[in-house]
Amino acid sequence: MIIPTLDEEERIAATVDAAFAAGASEVIVADGGSSDATVARAEQHGAKVITGERMRATQLNAGARAASHEIVIFLHADTLLPRGAVAAVAEALQHAEFGGFRVEFLERTPGLLWTAFAINTRTRFSKTPWGDQAQFTTRETFLREGGYPEFPLMEDYAFAVRMKKRSVLLPLKVRTSGRRFLKKGLVWTTVLNWLIIVAYRFGVSPERLASWYRR
Repeated sequence: MIIPTLDEEERIAATVDAAFAAGASEVIVADGGSSDATVARAEQHGAKVITGERMRATQLNAGARAASHEIVIFLHADTLLPRGAVAAVAEALQHAEFGGFRVEFLERTPGLLWTAFAINTRTRFSKTPWGDQAQFTTRETFLREGGYPEFPLMEDYAFAVRMKKRSVLLPLKVRTSGRRFLKKGLVWTTVLNWLIIVAYRFGVSPERLASWYRR
């Protein structure tokens, strides 16, 4: 289990606890230089912490290299795995090389319920689960494929597209925070996400896309 973090002291304990409850035998928190209590709280809850450069893709790749188990699940710091998740992943990887989970939001607003439905429907047809859907593979496959491209954005999408012909979507759901949708607005965030996807497919650089996303 690999979790990239940056100033996630309010959420990391619950995420690590849920990962262990889901069957993880190892949880690696790859921290990008948090200035709060993220590292201390992760360690208090049993995670192994490594520190390094502040870029999610770089942190995820470092976590995969440090992993001592064959199955790797990449988990956002505000995403909770369901019980039985690790066993379900192990079974899925008997006939696939990559996958993700369906999603539901921790905040149960009507708008986020609709958004989760749309994400799950899109993933069922596209076979490209995004990073907030707890992507998983084996460490051997991940390293053989070169890991995540070290982009400031879109690394999860790029890897999912590369692996889509070998992917599976699990029926289990991860619970993740809709904080960005709630902060920036549901409609605007959804539109921006799709504009970024289209722009990426037309060759706009991840660096420029990251500036749009974080504006």
